[in-house]
Amino acid sequence: MKKIFLAFLSICVLHTSSDAADKIRVGYPAPVGNFLTLPLAQKRGFFKEEGLDAEIVRIRPPASYAALVNGDIDYYTGIGGAAVAAATRGVPIRVVACFVPTLPFMLIARPELKSVQELKGKTIMIGVPGGSPDLIARMMLKHFGLDPEKDMKLLPGGPSDVRLVALKEGLVAATVVGPPFDLLAKKFGLNVLARSHEFLSYPEGGLSVATKRIKERPDEIKRVIKTGIKANRYIRTEREGTVQFMMEWQRVDKETAAATYESVWKTFNDDGSLPEKGLRLVVEEAKRVGKVEREISLSEIVDLTILKEAQRELGIQGR
Repeated sequence: MKKIFLAFLSICVLHTSSDAADKIRVGYPAPVGNFLTLPLAQKRGFFKEEGLDAEIVRIRPPASYAALVNGDIDYYTGIGGAAVAAATRGVPIRVVACFVPTLPFMLIARPELKSVQELKGKTIMIGVPGGSPDLIARMMLKHFGLDPEKDMKLLPGGPSDVRLVALKEGLVAATVVGPPFDLLAKKFGLNVLARSHEFLSYPEGGLSVATKRIKERPDEIKRVIKTGIKANRYIRTEREGTVQFMMEWQRVDKETAAATYESVWKTFNDDGSLPEKGLRLVVEEAKRVGKVEREISLSEIVDLTILKEAQRELGIQGR
């Protein structure tokens, strides 16, 4: 009887464990610092703590929102211009949490240039028109009182490393890059004129889902949000563990991972909140790029009901 009881107990435990681990697919755009949250959460076991079995897959933004709607992925970690732009076009998705309320981009210039104002009349390489470096470059220049349409020439360019080489060779006066390319810029003797996270709010990393899932699986979404908040708190407090993960995830050496960490860790929040001011900025940029003239209400873009429930359960008050 004892053996039968133990066998029955084992079956029950295995069955319960199997039921508890809900399988989900989470997409992320690229192994860069601002999309670190949920890949790290998987490695550190935060999904399992919430009864989730997550598969983390890389998927480019242009395909991500169709994948969300079609059910090929369940969650996407991008917000930024792409998710908002998709929502403004009527794609049935919503942003339900934000884990990175600003972008860690740097405005890098030639050694002889010491201030942003000195870029007036110069050529700045921006990457792909409409991409994050382009949008952030424009907002940074505006912050310092310059008109990006009139005061300088914005030149499309290749990836960050290519843009830095062009800058080093004197082909352009400045460019905008994300980490760890600020480390390379310093090695080239270039100047970091400004860091966007110090004065701009521009939600980039977070959680986007199909509206259908919000209706059908709110509890699951809440557990994913909690997972992200736990991961962000780990990132903000556990430097060595995060650097080690970044070395593996990004396939870089410790110097590069550590430099990236120092550039990005302050951009992660500890509560999943989405800054409204920053979101409105994203919406306006998405309208400009997409040539949308109608007014866009924030309810077309976000649904923070489940986030507020997750925050209450984690003891986060007044957010």
